[in-house]
Amino acid sequence: MVRTRTRCDARLLEGSSVRLVATATIGTDHIDQAWCARRGINVASAPGCNAAAVAQYVMAALRTLALDRPGRTLGVVGVGHVGTKVAAAAAKAGMRVLLSDPPREAAEGPAAFTPLPDLLAQSDVVTLHIPLWPENRDFADAAFFAKMQEGASFINASRGEVVDEDALLAARRRLDKVVVDVWKNEPDINRALLGAANIATPHIAGYSIQGKIRGTEMVVRAVGDYFRIAALQRFEVRGVVLPTDPYDILADDAALRRDPAAFESLRGRYAYRNDQL
Repeated sequence: MVRTRTRCDARLLEGSSVRLVATATIGTDHIDQAWCARRGINVASAPGCNAAAVAQYVMAALRTLALDRPGRTLGVVGVGHVGTKVAAAAAKAGMRVLLSDPPREAAEGPAAFTPLPDLLAQSDVVTLHIPLWPENRDFADAAFFAKMQEGASFINASRGEVVDEDALLAARRRLDKVVVDVWKNEPDINRALLGAANIATPHIAGYSIQGKIRGTEMVVRAVGDYFRIAALQRFEVRGVVLPTDPYDILADDAALRRDPAAFESLRGRYAYRNDQL
């Protein structure tokens, strides 16, 4: 059972007796799934476990930067577990919401979705929630930012590798606010982008107590299902006391700016928050 910092590939698993890798995370890009499949190693993950926490993070960023005013348009790129919750929260706040998700559009039809160029041209804020598939690396590139309307804002709380950071920096003068939670080359993050962002945090958008509980329960139950261990199939986390303080996104921003080299320790000793919006 792992999280994102354990790279599960031939170097780790070759010659081992491992039959299952269970990751308590939404993403699985730290797992060489093709290699695991060839070796008969199963992979389980926790899709959607921290979606509410990421939606809380995005809404906190919008509110803090005064971007959540009714009537403004939010473009949500990637409408899976996280993007769906972000869209619902923004609509509840009175924002106009546009959605782009080509795989879902292909499966469900175009009625609910907006072509990406149109979404970028119409949105006051664009927020990314796409998976790190090979074809999504540098998804937000120079052409992407050129299609955004001048004075729009940009949020990335998905994966650092889906954004061409040089292109984002080059487009910075055209944009209003920039929010970055995920980075290329973590923990050695781009200091120029740190300086250019209005809110910068150390990959903690999904770090809520509820998200950790859901992820833990999902992977332990996956282990129970795979090995037919009844006690693990019924596993629950109980007795957790939730914090009552409202989420202060600027405290996370300040901690990273004080010591960018502490990126990993900021994540490792993060005080998990209550993800209630």
